[in-house]
Amino acid sequence: MDTKQISISDYNYELPDERIAKFPVTPRDHSRLLVSRGGTIIDDHFYNLAQYLPEGSLMVFNNTKVIRARMLFHKSTGALIEVFLLEPYVPADYEQMFQARGRCSWLCMVGNLKKWKEGRLERTITLGTDFTSTITAERGQMVGTSHIIDFEWSGGHSFAEILEAAGQLPIPPYLNRETQQSDLTTYQTVYSKVKGSVAAPTAGLHFTPEVLSTLDAHGIDREELTLHVGAGTFKPVKSQHMGDHEMHTEHVAVRRQTLQKLLDHECLATAVGTTSVRTLESLYYMGLKVMARPDISEEQLHVAQWEPYDLPVATMNPSRQQVCQAIQALLQWLDARQLPTLHSSTQIIIAPGYEFKIVCRLITNFHQPQSTLLLLVSAFTHGDWRAIYNHALATGYRFLSYGDSSILFR
Repeated sequence: MDTKQISISDYNYELPDERIAKFPVTPRDHSRLLVSRGGTIIDDHFYNLAQYLPEGSLMVFNNTKVIRARMLFHKSTGALIEVFLLEPYVPADYEQMFQARGRCSWLCMVGNLKKWKEGRLERTITLGTDFTSTITAERGQMVGTSHIIDFEWSGGHSFAEILEAAGQLPIPPYLNRETQQSDLTTYQTVYSKVKGSVAAPTAGLHFTPEVLSTLDAHGIDREELTLHVGAGTFKPVKSQHMGDHEMHTEHVAVRRQTLQKLLDHECLATAVGTTSVRTLESLYYMGLKVMARPDISEEQLHVAQWEPYDLPVATMNPSRQQVCQAIQALLQWLDARQLPTLHSSTQIIIAPGYEFKIVCRLITNFHQPQSTLLLLVSAFTHGDWRAIYNHALATGYRFLSYGDSSILFR
């Protein structure tokens, strides 16, 4: 199959608004679970997840944490300007950014841009009960469709503290409602740790400490990686053919011990969510780059959108041993540089025609029509996505970020 010639209209289905979950179920592990394996579909609940996983298998989670990425300013005229943080610009490192004091710059989307032609925006915020700070925002140059926004603030606070006080947690636009206090908890996974996402890795929202304990008792090995989910996850596919669609780039971080754990499990894993899939599958191509160029930099390990499809056939369909050799090479590359964690980025698009290298089971929600996430599900289920979605629609499953879950087997 020529993936670039895929017509996105072939991946459409009718999703009534009432089937989009506006809020999660309580408790979160009581969401429904669709199990699809070998053409058979089973209906269950998420708290029974462990019984569908092989004892001793590896499960990989995305531990990213959603930041309060929406910042609102009022001009002196009263016009409301929304500044939506996309990714750090100066400093470019997430950890350094959140520790920055006094000033920093982000790539941002700007709402009501026509009302902000020049000048600084300013607002005063309260931190705790005793401190206030004045924060300003100034427009810089455009980068693609985004703007560089320079922030400055008083009081010596870190940007993490400023954002906690001044920012709002972004929830998906298709929920058609304002962020509520409950979202501050329910739109984070219970294992979220590393700040940086502007959208939640929603497959993980169903997990509770009880479910994690059940997985441990069942002998499931758990590992974490980090992919900071960008606003591009909601970007619609506007081109008729996938070859004309540009995927967004996302930053990833994978610890040395996670690579070792993959090797211990023959480089096979259950991925929690499409973000974990994108990261795990990208590792193989990063390993190939290291094997070809041992002196390569982290930045050069970036996986481009169509890179997996432009490789020789033998590389696209490797043996299990060849996959593990690529991961081993990546591990040795880290060791040679005494790096505990791999930091790079990926733009990979996974669609029908893609051959999975590492992910053998996928836990995921039900995705929007004509989306790249639905293409990934189709690729993973060998094109059976429509039968799965028809069953979910016919039997009352709830869709999208706060909706129900599924576990899919290759």
